[in-house]
Amino acid sequence: MDVEMRIRGLMMDPNTNMPIVVLKDVSSEVVLPIWVGIYEANAIAAEIEKVRAPRPLTHDLLKLLMQSLNATLVKVVISELKDDTFYSVLWMKQEGEWVTLDARPSDAIALAMRMDCPIYVSESLIAMARVSAQNAEGSLGAEHLKKWLEGLNDEDLGKYKM
Repeated sequence: MDVEMRIRGLMMDPNTNMPIVVLKDVSSEVVLPIWVGIYEANAIAAEIEKVRAPRPLTHDLLKLLMQSLNATLVKVVISELKDDTFYSVLWMKQEGEWVTLDARPSDAIALAMRMDCPIYVSESLIAMARVSAQNAEGSLGAEHLKKWLEGLNDEDLGKYKM
């Protein structure tokens, strides 16, 4: 079973200075931080702010390509975490047939935002994140990060809150 999540915000990790997309379960307080690259964060931020470039950027081009091929992005599923890397799948329909593609979560999120499609996280990934957080409770860094994520407010998310 997959859990629907929405973007809660986009922020910088104070420890690594890397961008984080914060996903939040639509029906609970569960959050999942996903560290992304600067360029991917910019693509997500541009869509949050509805900034349009004079020419199509990569995710805009993908949207136009899918539309021209009569493909519909039905959902994005962030499915697993292996070796500290998140994986996701694009679930599309084209002429009544299901098509799935492997994608980086940051690209999948940026495309989902442009195509107004839901973002899901697998229950097994959420459970794994909970177990990892519980196992790391002895670590000052993990506990600090957990408290930091739980205490997020709108001011922390800056202009990129949803």
